[in-house]
Amino acid sequence: MFQIIKEHKGFWGQIIRLAKNELIKTYKGAVIGPMWAVVKPSFTLFVYWFAFALGFKKAGDVDVIINGSTVIFDRFIFMLVGFIPWFFINDSIIHGMKSIRVNRHFVTKISFPVSTIMTYTLLSKLYVQILLCAIMLVIVGLAVGLSVYAFQLLLILPIMFLFFLFLSWSTAPMGAFSMDFDNMVMSIMSGIFWLSGVIYNSYDMGNKALNTVMLFNPINFFANSYRKAVLYDQFIWNNPLELGIFLGEFLLVFILGAYNYNRLRKRIPDVL
Repeated sequence: MFQIIKEHKGFWGQIIRLAKNELIKTYKGAVIGPMWAVVKPSFTLFVYWFAFALGFKKAGDVDVIINGSTVIFDRFIFMLVGFIPWFFINDSIIHGMKSIRVNRHFVTKISFPVSTIMTYTLLSKLYVQILLCAIMLVIVGLAVGLSVYAFQLLLILPIMFLFFLFLSWSTAPMGAFSMDFDNMVMSIMSGIFWLSGVIYNSYDMGNKALNTVMLFNPINFFANSYRKAVLYDQFIWNNPLELGIFLGEFLLVFILGAYNYNRLRKRIPDVL
């Protein structure tokens, strides 16, 4: 961890500029430019909403038990709030894993701290997430209203950023070492989506044991946290078991990330 902190020292200005440049590079050449950051998620959300709300019969509203009472949410609003963190999570896992290999010139041609590559890559995705959150808050506010609980997003966003940054400390070096690891992660991402409560209520799986198992999926934690803050009017720590499991996973991902990066960083230039 001290090695990673040392690599970031004095580079924060460059990290912020590179994050902005990463955004510009992503949408360079497109007529509507950065607007694709909104158009693509909107189209994806519309397709899933159409399939579930209109394609499948009796799949309209979503029932959620809150404080012992059943509350009914419009499926579009329910899915919207779950989808917003997924866009960041999906991009963070995929682009975080590819970050070192895609930016190999920083490693092989110039002296640049390798760990900062993952930082500015995920920071560029965080900019998009903040924009999507702002749009989400406007839509939900007009549809069902907002409460002070929504301010919890100011806590959820940095926690989510740090969690997947720590994860990228392991996946980015492994992605640089092997294309097989890259292909494996890409192939399981759709499965991770369906095994996470992005479009359904993971608290109500119809089986208590399965409900508990779902708590071990960190993506569920973020989807549920967004819904607690924006829809359920609850604190994100109102379920001690869920919070305890996530904090354990957070610490584990941090320790493994720091260990794997420190173990592999010296071999990365030779591999690239």
